[in-house]
Amino acid sequence: MSRKKIITTESDSHYRSLERMSVSDLLKNINREDKKVPTAVGKAIPKISKLVNEIVVRMAKGGRLFYIGSGTSGRLGVVDASEIPPTFGLSHGKVIGIISGGDKAIRKAVENAEDDPRQAWKDLKKFRISKSDVLIGIAASGRTPYVIGGVQQARQNGILTACITCNKGSELAAASEHPIEVVVGPEFITGSTRMKAGTAQKLVLNMISTSVMIRLGHVRGNKMVDMKLTNHKLVGRGSRYVAQELGIDLKNARLLLLKYGSVRKAIEAAKSKA
Repeated sequence: MSRKKIITTESDSHYRSLERMSVSDLLKNINREDKKVPTAVGKAIPKISKLVNEIVVRMAKGGRLFYIGSGTSGRLGVVDASEIPPTFGLSHGKVIGIISGGDKAIRKAVENAEDDPRQAWKDLKKFRISKSDVLIGIAASGRTPYVIGGVQQARQNGILTACITCNKGSELAAASEHPIEVVVGPEFITGSTRMKAGTAQKLVLNMISTSVMIRLGHVRGNKMVDMKLTNHKLVGRGSRYVAQELGIDLKNARLLLLKYGSVRKAIEAAKSKA
């Protein structure tokens, strides 16, 4: 009788008797493992680049970006999507994160939510997903039914699909047109993919969404010119951006910023009058 191969994200930790380690050793060993993540992500840059270019083309024409995932992977997608409007000024609904089990699963796990391969497509149809959009399935294992089913259905309906996974040769990767596989090796705690795998997924999501927003023109130089001015910190940051760009003092920069409502508009208005 042949033994089923254990996938990388479920393989045994390189460390033993964790409960006997000192706090210092625990932290050093976790850090040692974490250092492997950026190297693994770096190997995936060519594939990430191709995906970013495809997303930019579609979003420039009015398309949207969707993330689907379960557990940690789903939460990471929701977090990335939720940060796009305040950071880059896009309206809510341009980048959408969906987690199996619904929004209540962000805080508390919903039993068996990830096991239904039909539910993700039902969730996506509520947003009227179409061929102009892009779907990225996020699953460390690459074998989550909710995510696989959603990606398969989306692809069958002519939607561009991609995935972020931490195993090679997964069913999810096979279902996706743009599979991004970041293999970070066994977790410090065996199977705890909230650790290295989660970090890898977060890094890739940062790279995708940030690069897309830059290419779509929401950054000038290295500044977030379309960020929402939702608190005193951001008003202060925006005032500094305006002051630096126009060569004026902070007081006048703040007045301009508050008058026009965004860094971009304040700068453009001032330059048009110069």
